Amino acid sequence: MKCKILHESKGRMRVHLMCRRMTLHEADVLEYYLRAVPGVTSVTVYDRTQDAVVCYCEERTAVIAAFSSFAFSSAEAMGLTPEHTSRELNREFEDKLVSAVLRRALFKLFLPTPVRTALAVIRSVKYLKEGLASLLHGKLSVSVLDATAIGVSLLRRDFSTASSVMFMLNLGEILEEWTHKKSVADLAGAMSLNIDRVWLRVGESETLVPIGDVKVGDCIVVRTGNMIPLDGTVVSGEATVNQSSMTGESMPIPKHEGSYVYAGTVVEEGECVIRTDKVTGGGRYDRVVRMIEESEKLKSTTEDKASRLADRLVPYTLGGTVLTYLVTRNITKTLAVLMVDFSCALKLSMPIAVLSAMRESSSYHISVKGGRFLEAVANADTVVFDKTGTLTFAAPKVADIVTFSGYAEDDMLRLAACLEEHYPHSMANAVVEEARVRGLSHEEYHSHVEYVVAHGISSTVNGEKVIIGSSHFVFEDEGCRIPEGEKEKFHALPAEYSHLYLCISGKLAAVICVYDPLRPEAKDAIAALHACGISKVVMMTGDNRKTAQAVARTVGVDEYYAEVLPEDKAAFIRREKEAGRTVIMIGDGVNDSPALSEANVGIAINSGAAIAREIADITIASESLFELVTLRRLSEALMARIHRNYRFIVGFNLMLILLGVGGVIQPTTSALLHNMSTLAISTRSMTNLLPAPTEKKA
Repeated sequence: MKCKILHESKGRMRVHLMCRRMTLHEADVLEYYLRAVPGVTSVTVYDRTQDAVVCYCEERTAVIAAFSSFAFSSAEAMGLTPEHTSRELNREFEDKLVSAVLRRALFKLFLPTPVRTALAVIRSVKYLKEGLASLLHGKLSVSVLDATAIGVSLLRRDFSTASSVMFMLNLGEILEEWTHKKSVADLAGAMSLNIDRVWLRVGESETLVPIGDVKVGDCIVVRTGNMIPLDGTVVSGEATVNQSSMTGESMPIPKHEGSYVYAGTVVEEGECVIRTDKVTGGGRYDRVVRMIEESEKLKSTTEDKASRLADRLVPYTLGGTVLTYLVTRNITKTLAVLMVDFSCALKLSMPIAVLSAMRESSSYHISVKGGRFLEAVANADTVVFDKTGTLTFAAPKVADIVTFSGYAEDDMLRLAACLEEHYPHSMANAVVEEARVRGLSHEEYHSHVEYVVAHGISSTVNGEKVIIGSSHFVFEDEGCRIPEGEKEKFHALPAEYSHLYLCISGKLAAVICVYDPLRPEAKDAIAALHACGISKVVMMTGDNRKTAQAVARTVGVDEYYAEVLPEDKAAFIRREKEAGRTVIMIGDGVNDSPALSEANVGIAINSGAAIAREIADITIASESLFELVTLRRLSEALMARIHRNYRFIVGFNLMLILLGVGGVIQPTTSALLHNMSTLAISTRSMTNLLPAPTEKKA
């Protein structure tokens, strides 16, 4: 692409692209392409002038090279551009705002007074009808205040004031709609499925393929605990699906042949084959937007209080209007009271502050489902950690494989990987990865795979029952036995490792010893949580007591519990809540799901099981546990912003009312200042609460 540098200073460059015109989509392609350049800190693209302003912190050569090799149609650039951005939305509302202002100016300059009067009367009908409808339904809303102000001006034959009031109301509606829609769009754009590969069914075989390779009409297989990656129709199998994130239904929905399923929902139990109706991204964005817009039930307590207060203040505003007239007998002063209401600012700025905080959290790889959970994080005093995949890495490693009954080590690992790859968890991933490293092919040669939550996997190979899982599952539930003469070998298994037990036909065939490296930041992150006001940090794990004790001592938790079942974790959290504590649960596996549901806030590790992410209220990336500390600070900053907004709105609008009653400012000025303050505080609420995260360098 031919370009010209228009202006350059240290760390900043303005570049003009030599193209005939730039569409909104092309501007997005360029922006996201430049954002991906190493060393680039910010990018602004102006589609009307075909200019791009780039700020960078490294050598300019990389930026120059990026512009030189850029093409709007390149696969690389197109692949970096999200399906939806805010550019089109911003342009739509820019045009609306400019159009409204120009119309107002042209009408005042060129239309004769009788025509302007007629237009004012015609436009007033809308506001008068809305106010009357509100009264007929027994509600004293802001529309009643607006209708009263306009109606009084018309009765006084003050058509200029009525027209000015309606103009200001129109501007306010445009700006309010834009700020809300932009917040929702930014948040929705930050949400993604994070699914890279799917099981593709071809004939009777299954192949693990990149999700981008799936075409409309292809059949994919989804099993217990997995997220459905694409919209489609069930062609075989049965499953119960949690689709609360898409439809709001709280109970899992049975799905069978002919049922329609949605991308982003999760199979809680069962297995089904889905014929895809949409490719990646199709239809999900709009549903996410609807989910956010319909999440009123997820409002924080503080938001609810502000909203209720806004409604309660309307009668007082009307009462103040009547009182002002009775005392002053001055219509102008009376109108000044009507021009100011608390409802708009309170009802707009509070949700926008929350939506903006949720959007900001995504820049720290944190996905939040509602303001209520941010408030709970800010107020939490207890944090409960799962161990495996949470305090430890989500990618443990196989340390040793101990075989029994004369089985070969590689054969047992191959068999274990063949079973475990269907139900991804940190332990399962370790087995599959070890098989890959050793170059062991593990093509499907077993029958239907059955997953038992928090216990293990069962299947049939060559007519023999094969199971793999925990000690409790293998020896107690399934009644497997240790081969004769090998009990000493069994008891000599190293206790410092976690164990996966593989049995064939009721006899122990192998024990896979898994080493789960502790996250290096775990100790410091827990100390930081304590410093942020968390008084109690607990670790709960199904692992053996010796391993759990060593981890607990290293990371510095206040309490730990070993060899616990999923229901034990949930019961503990229930007791803590009954004792008056606000509890955060952090986990990554299917077995953590009951506890995640029970906690005031359930936080799932993004690399964990899909069902855990679905049930959880918040999802964090797995790179660092310090994201929990960031979440705590962001939540506290949000609550502080909401309280500041509340105090400013009440104080500023009371001042406007007093100035109007005192005759210092006119009603139109009151309306202007009120609308501008609402816009200002809403815009301010869209800004980041914390300093921008530092870009990671390659």
